[in-house]
Amino acid sequence: MLSASPAYAADDGKASPNVKLVANIPKQAPFKTSEAYNSDLAFQGDYAYQGNFHGFTIYDIRNPAKPAVVSRVSCYGAQNDVSVKGNLLFLSVDESLSSDSCKASPRSTADKVWEGIRIFDITDKARPKYIKSVRTACGSHTHTLVPDTAGTSVYLYVSSYGPGDAYPNCRPPHDKISIVKVPLDKPTKAKVVSTPVLFPDGGTERQDGLLTPTSGCHDITVFPQKNLAAGACMGDGILMDISDRERPKVTARVTDTNFAFWHSATFNNTGTKIVFTDELGGGSSATCNKEVGPDHGADAIYDIEDGQLVKKAYYKIPRYQTSAENCVAHNGSLIPVKGRDIMVQAWYQGGVSIWDFTDSTKPAEIGYFDRGPVKPRDLGGSWSAYYYNGYIYSSDIQKGLDVLRISDKRTDPAASVRLKLLNTQTQYAY
Repeated sequence: MLSASPAYAADDGKASPNVKLVANIPKQAPFKTSEAYNSDLAFQGDYAYQGNFHGFTIYDIRNPAKPAVVSRVSCYGAQNDVSVKGNLLFLSVDESLSSDSCKASPRSTADKVWEGIRIFDITDKARPKYIKSVRTACGSHTHTLVPDTAGTSVYLYVSSYGPGDAYPNCRPPHDKISIVKVPLDKPTKAKVVSTPVLFPDGGTERQDGLLTPTSGCHDITVFPQKNLAAGACMGDGILMDISDRERPKVTARVTDTNFAFWHSATFNNTGTKIVFTDELGGGSSATCNKEVGPDHGADAIYDIEDGQLVKKAYYKIPRYQTSAENCVAHNGSLIPVKGRDIMVQAWYQGGVSIWDFTDSTKPAEIGYFDRGPVKPRDLGGSWSAYYYNGYIYSSDIQKGLDVLRISDKRTDPAASVRLKLLNTQTQYAY
């Protein structure tokens, strides 16, 4: 049964008894303005990397209860979603800019513009160096790091969408992704090596309530051990074979009349299920309420059966939010518990939800953390919530970096799993 969120002050966090906020690092200059939105997260060793529309931050998380800022790099460009590999950091830029410089400014679509991938050398965490840019068609809304089979290069599957005749580098049709190859020993040689068309028929263009027609993809998650990828592509959800890293092939495709915007995908630990998210309202609307209901702006759980995607159930947080709170399903990751499928997930101002989908037909929440509305009213809440080495890290758009801990017999075994690297859209079996 859904219930209304209690009234509380903007900074008064509410949580289930098994979830505790152990640390918060507020946004600081040069990211202190409300327009400097915090975005995605990546992890490597003792460090966390947080994207921001104005750059990125590196944190030392050796003591998760006392994370420390190592450096903040000012480098403007939406969304600055981030991934890391070795001494390299990658940022996605999906905005028409005057140049590839970190000091670039937004430009009219009629001008010659740049958008795509930026690459930094993070050998010295206190002084990252910008070393390379790669221009990609329609920019890079998100990207997914895909290891090659030899271990000498990585590929970036670049997701982008929203073509228009006014965009010099993004004219329709745009039913493809861009694949950037990065030689690990010579990252300045990075370049686009293919632009495979995933939707030769154009994808889903018309559907009641569809937010954006299929035109490329919003997000892709890969499961390298099985050579699988799942794509969330606005009007379509897809399964791909990535045996040939430069030529992925769509093997299954689904639509859903309850989905307005296929946003992201997460495999379970065995690569036999996929959780797709629907970003109804584009992330800026209040959709966690009685009027919208439990089947819209939610997750959909699909089992992979004989290579096809079979829908089993929807999951949505079991709490109503106020009309002042943007709330919808967003980025999350698995909590590594052997034999169970448990996920932590961001819901913008719906907070952070921990839920179990071991039984695909009966998903259920087991814990949560939820702040009140941002004041003054603005886009806010948790953009990404990921589990890494015993703790949950939440990238809060306005409040900074939150560190949470869940103490529950269902999730406690995950604390013994230690990772050296976590780019959430690159999934490995634990």
